[in-house]
Amino acid sequence: MSYPQVAIVGRPNVGKSSLFNWLIGDRISIVDSVAGVTRDRITYILECDGRSFELVDTGGIGIVDRDDLSEHIENQIRIALESAAMVLFVVDAREGVMPLDEEVARRLRTLSIPVVCVVNKADTEHEARFANDFYRFGWDIVTVSALQKRGRSSLMAAIEERLTRLQVSGFRLQESGANSSPEARSSKSEVTSRLMRIAIVGRRNVGKSTFINSLAKEERVIASPVPGTTRDSIDVRFELDGKTFVAIDTPGFRKRKSVKEDLDFYSSTRAERSIRMADVVLLFFDCSQQIGKVDKQLVGYIEKHAKPCIFAVSKWDLMAEHMPTERWANYLRETFATMWYVPIIFITGLTGKNAKRLINHAQMLYSQSRTRVSTSTLNKLISAAMEYSPPPLYYHRKPKIYYVTQTDVQPPEIVLMCNNPDMFAADYRRYLTGVLRDELDFGEVPLRLVFKKRDSGGANDDSDAAE
Repeated sequence: MSYPQVAIVGRPNVGKSSLFNWLIGDRISIVDSVAGVTRDRITYILECDGRSFELVDTGGIGIVDRDDLSEHIENQIRIALESAAMVLFVVDAREGVMPLDEEVARRLRTLSIPVVCVVNKADTEHEARFANDFYRFGWDIVTVSALQKRGRSSLMAAIEERLTRLQVSGFRLQESGANSSPEARSSKSEVTSRLMRIAIVGRRNVGKSTFINSLAKEERVIASPVPGTTRDSIDVRFELDGKTFVAIDTPGFRKRKSVKEDLDFYSSTRAERSIRMADVVLLFFDCSQQIGKVDKQLVGYIEKHAKPCIFAVSKWDLMAEHMPTERWANYLRETFATMWYVPIIFITGLTGKNAKRLINHAQMLYSQSRTRVSTSTLNKLISAAMEYSPPPLYYHRKPKIYYVTQTDVQPPEIVLMCNNPDMFAADYRRYLTGVLRDELDFGEVPLRLVFKKRDSGGANDDSDAAE
């Protein structure tokens, strides 16, 4: 499903990302005083009068990037303008009309789409008076302050009016559909939250952005050998076999002691949030590099939050003739013994080899993580497992499980009511977990077993969990 796009453009440091975050009500784009923080197109589906449009944050027009990525940033801006149904031309009320504003305006005049001049940083009535200077560009003006949260209703009304006008001429807005939970809405719109979310994570330069572009079949994000090219977590919608998914391109992780600049901190924070919000995580490894501390940190974070995961060994075209896949797979299994159930797939992001297989397998994990099993089935299975291999006595007392039930999904959570959680040692819990994996549809996803004590009055206390 496509939505009309509203592109936010302007020269560097006029508050485009601040405006973007303010309009959507969440900190999606990184905001920093350093010019040129935003490089890729950051998008978010926003509702307007019961219908939806896609808000697009872009890099600063005219930026000279310190990593020599100016051409890539400019290409992202060009694509955003070519795809836009209307433009929000952001300027700075404090600084007034600048020469680069004039250049941006000249460029926008070549477009045949509506443009609204958004005068940002009008934090006070005194600063708002300078907005009239921008009428020279010939477009309607909306004065706002993203910092002080002033003028949002006027700006949204201006957007709605122009998109409605486009609808009259044959451009129809897409209806947003059913509501989502408040939790999903807090970080994503209702439309996006219904789609399966796949986080692409890994350390720097493992091929994440190249893989995303292969899925999207376009240069959706900047792919470059420059370390740290991706700074934001970027949602990219793509289709496969008639289904729509959201792939989240995340900044490359660094060792915690190497995170020195604010940008590195913000990037790492957003990448971690993307893992928490994802339905499935694809953890990328560069086949030409040894597994390092950053990889282990990532695995630990994924395991901590009990996320379904696939180990994706990338750039395999460089290694295919020199090493069998079994050797690298064994290397992963030995390094991450607690994640023995995680599937491993070898891919080539540049050509898209095995990309479809990877996404199809991610769908399988998503389905497994949402599986519910009846209480009767669980009780029969655990009873049979305990009869086949009873738990050892605990200080001459017999461990007992009275009944078992599933209480949650994503991850599946199985509660076992027992006489004392301390009676069940770690190895026996692993045995029961293995039985559930072997006999039910939980073979490749995290599975949480929660042992709870049932006292004589039927109350539950002294709970203890094992994953």
